[in-house]
Amino acid sequence: MSILSGFAAALASGGIEVVDLTAPLSAETPVIALPPDFAQTARFELEELSRYDDRGPAWYWNNIRTGEHTGTHFDAPNHWVTGRDGDDVASVPASRLIAPAVVLDLSAEAAADPDFLLEVEHVRAWEAQHGPLPAGGWLLYRTGWDARSASQEDFLNADATGAHTPGVSPECARWLAEEAPVIGLGVETVGTDAGAAHSFDPPFPCHAALMGSGKYGLTQLQNLALLPPTGVVLVAAPLPIVSGSGSPSRVLALVERG
Repeated sequence: MSILSGFAAALASGGIEVVDLTAPLSAETPVIALPPDFAQTARFELEELSRYDDRGPAWYWNNIRTGEHTGTHFDAPNHWVTGRDGDDVASVPASRLIAPAVVLDLSAEAAADPDFLLEVEHVRAWEAQHGPLPAGGWLLYRTGWDARSASQEDFLNADATGAHTPGVSPECARWLAEEAPVIGLGVETVGTDAGAAHSFDPPFPCHAALMGSGKYGLTQLQNLALLPPTGVVLVAAPLPIVSGSGSPSRVLALVERG
């Protein structure tokens, strides 16, 4: 049996499980809120064109309006000023959209402290137990934040001092971008940076470091709790928007079940 035939057979038999990591996309999907001085992203909208009626008797279809960075989405290098000369989302090589992934579960720490930050020492401790990060793969950072995704207020978790969501320290962001072998970082929060990252030095270190190094981000993932720490293959499928800085994406994890 060929490799692809064996793979197809494993999918059909359930030997390989497909876990959907994608948040449902609707008008209720949380979106990031920037300070009022800046332009705001659009919430997802459907505009009905016809639904088996006099506008189109045999078909149902809609127009959609959405921001590139709404819902579960892919950040391309040109999303940030540090990567302004890098790939747009349509230029990301297709071979990079299927890659190995590992899961770092720090949900207990994030539950105790919504401003919890991933540090290099956390990644090193995980590597000591599970082995090195996958070359050309993804680091998926589980915080349990997907449990809040039904509510814009709970998901952004903002008060008078700003948003309080877990993220990555500036030092760890630089290390992931410049030294770690991964191609990108996936998170459950609204963006790869912590809610308080506007006040970090440098500000928004994940965006600045990852995009500036030609790496990628995946945000608003769900169901990371269903994945093992290692042995995951990730399929991240953004729309190939020419000159786009990102795209809502269907993100799937393939997991071997014994």
